[in-house]
Amino acid sequence: MKKTIVYFFLPAVCLLTGTSFLLNPTGINTIKQDQGKINSADTFPVPPANKKMIFYVQRTHNTNTIVYELNYNKDSTLNKTQPVHYYWIRYADGGGTEELSTIQRKYAYGLNAVCIDSVKQLFKLNFVSYKKRDIFLVKAKSGNKYTACMIINNKLSYLHRVFAQIDGGSFWLPHITYVELSGYDISSGKSVSEKIIP
Repeated sequence: MKKTIVYFFLPAVCLLTGTSFLLNPTGINTIKQDQGKINSADTFPVPPANKKMIFYVQRTHNTNTIVYELNYNKDSTLNKTQPVHYYWIRYADGGGTEELSTIQRKYAYGLNAVCIDSVKQLFKLNFVSYKKRDIFLVKAKSGNKYTACMIINNKLSYLHRVFAQIDGGSFWLPHITYVELSGYDISSGKSVSEKIIP
């Protein structure tokens, strides 16, 4: 019942609150950690902000970062089949950009996107490698801007960063210690984070 309530109220809350502080976030590196411990994710480079970026993913392998951006058509409307485009910023290799490989898109870092409300232009996103947590791509009240919203630490939030602590294993079977979701509480704008142990 609780999941059903969250599912139906999430789009309404996101639409009512707007998206201004996500597009120009403040305190981007100030997500507080328990007992003053340094969060290893905070030592990684932060991708340059732009109006298309909705969130990014980093892993402990290296500083290379996957950026998830809105995928607009030539007429500036959102591509309804593939609303999100994702690519590498190769910080560990000089900082250039590179498309994900087919294997990376299909089995690790790609997103499944489903339009669940064509009138409101609301999409449900799930990582191909982890389908247990839904991300909602929500259109702002005005303009053609969207934000990624989800439940983080039991709060309706804007998703900003995903960080995976990986300790060994292989590409096909990595040993993931935890995945940390970071973002901003929709109602207060305060930083929020949650660690998930897969």
